[in-house]
Amino acid sequence: MSIKKIRAGMSLFKQALVGSSSINYTEGSIAKATFLLAVPMILEMAMESVFAIVDIFFVAGLGPQAVATVGLTEAVMTLLYAVAIGLSMGTTAMVARRIGEDNPVAAAFAAGQALWMGIFVSLFVGVVGFFYAGKILALMGAEAAVVEGGTNYIQIMLSGSFTIVFLFLNNAIFRGAGDASIAMRSLLLANGINIVLDPCLIYGVGPFPDMGVTGAAVATNIGRGVGVLYQLWYLCASNRRIQLVLQDLVVKMSVILALFRISAGGIAQFLIATASWVFLMRLVSDHGSDAVAGYTIALRIMMFTILPAWGLSNAVATLVGQNLGAEKVQRAESTVWQVAKYNVAYMVLVSLVMLTVPQSIMHLFTQEPAAVQYGVDAMRIMSYAYAFMAVGMVVVQAFNGAGDTMTPTWINVFCYWIVQVPVAWWLSTQLDMGPHGVFWSIFVAEVLMGIVGVWWFMRGSWKTQKV
Repeated sequence: MSIKKIRAGMSLFKQALVGSSSINYTEGSIAKATFLLAVPMILEMAMESVFAIVDIFFVAGLGPQAVATVGLTEAVMTLLYAVAIGLSMGTTAMVARRIGEDNPVAAAFAAGQALWMGIFVSLFVGVVGFFYAGKILALMGAEAAVVEGGTNYIQIMLSGSFTIVFLFLNNAIFRGAGDASIAMRSLLLANGINIVLDPCLIYGVGPFPDMGVTGAAVATNIGRGVGVLYQLWYLCASNRRIQLVLQDLVVKMSVILALFRISAGGIAQFLIATASWVFLMRLVSDHGSDAVAGYTIALRIMMFTILPAWGLSNAVATLVGQNLGAEKVQRAESTVWQVAKYNVAYMVLVSLVMLTVPQSIMHLFTQEPAAVQYGVDAMRIMSYAYAFMAVGMVVVQAFNGAGDTMTPTWINVFCYWIVQVPVAWWLSTQLDMGPHGVFWSIFVAEVLMGIVGVWWFMRGSWKTQKV
């Protein structure tokens, strides 16, 4: 590779990180457009996953009860994430469509109505969390000591849920507009503040109070809150694709209901997939802690390694939405197939690594022989489906970007609940395959997801989806 090409690549990478409101994603090179959107989206996803890891890391020094509080609260927050992610899907689709139509005023109005959705959801979750925090922990099976010591933590996390909802919603607005770099930078800022404040507020470093596990909740909400303020400042800036003004906040129920309608499918997608994984974990848990440990580590490795694939897939949602808005249906379809090729190439490369050195990867996390073997087997079996998973991820996001969130929802119902769950139960219990039956059910479901997704995508109904 020549020095000139390297410099060009570095320049493009810098442009992806800095961002620009002058880029038109409905024209020019599809590869360049995908790269400029995917890089910040990959980093954004990585930053979002850091929050829980940082809290667990610093809270671990307080003992198992504090860790249990964070873990159980995170399980409850999964429901909030499902709602926030679903709302963000509808928001991205509508904003992207308006930007593609070269109507930034309508895009800003859609963004303003999306903020009202966030207010409604945040108020509901905040009120419930404030008054029923202890009961929620008890409902999750927490011991009495955990309920007593962790009520303030979950109360603050749920009462401050607006920081999570608005981080997702505002970033969805930026992604739909093609300003993915702002979304990335807001999470980088939020994480940086959280990382600094966490040890200070948990252990009372210097002038800070010693708040224990409650300090983690305060630090996280301050970090996310600053990130939201950063986003709102850019939403109101005059030099971006979207400029929010007071008129955009005048409530128009028809637009809000349209956003909720599109978002409902997104919420259902996440809940359906999450619930199926919970059921699979229950099947694995019948075979002991080594099986659970190996399977859990393998899943965490898988989720980390597919972050670039998710970034590419999320870029598709923006590109499809904007190109449909610009009435460039053929370009939207070509974008999907081209990004699918990139995704398959990356995922095949990852699967080769998984198949070649799985023991070395597992040994980074545990030295327990039985857990390592379960993890190795899980990684190998799941990696066989990576190419199909790569295509499935892209077409699902293409549907979401077009505003057709219900098609992926029904695909999830079919692949995960009608096929995966029964197959996992049958293989693991009736054929006595144990955890390996669960691993193979994941392979079956992901292969099916890729095949069904492509088949439905080629039918073309997404091309005429109204948003």
